[in-house]
Amino acid sequence: MVERTCENCSEKLTGRTDKRYCSDQCRSIAKNSRKTQNSGERLMKEINNKLRHNRFVLQRFSPEGKTTIRREVLQVAGFDFRHFTHLYRTRQGNTYHFCYDYGYLLLEDEKVLIVNWQPYMEQNKV
Repeated sequence: MVERTCENCSEKLTGRTDKRYCSDQCRSIAKNSRKTQNSGERLMKEINNKLRHNRFVLQRFSPEGKTTIRREVLQVAGFDFRHFTHLYRTRQGNTYHFCYDYGYLLLEDEKVLIVNWQPYMEQNKV
């Protein structure tokens, strides 16, 4: 009989003949390791983290839902203007960039208008 070992930590396995891991923890570690080796999964995770961070920054500076702030303040807080979830164009031709439910409009003089998504915007979404 061949002695079987855990594929993650090499501990001796007991129990079922098709068992691959000694514990749920080892199984989870092995799965997460496979996930991070996949470059597509890693890229998606990095982008999602940036989007969530951008949303957090917008929310932090605009708790009431509408605020004007200097662009530099957002950049210092780690905001990345390259990452957003969708665009919203107004009838006047303004383009808002959104990170989920918080968005911003670039204004003159290096200022940014931060807004919260409103139900009426859904009808005109780009």
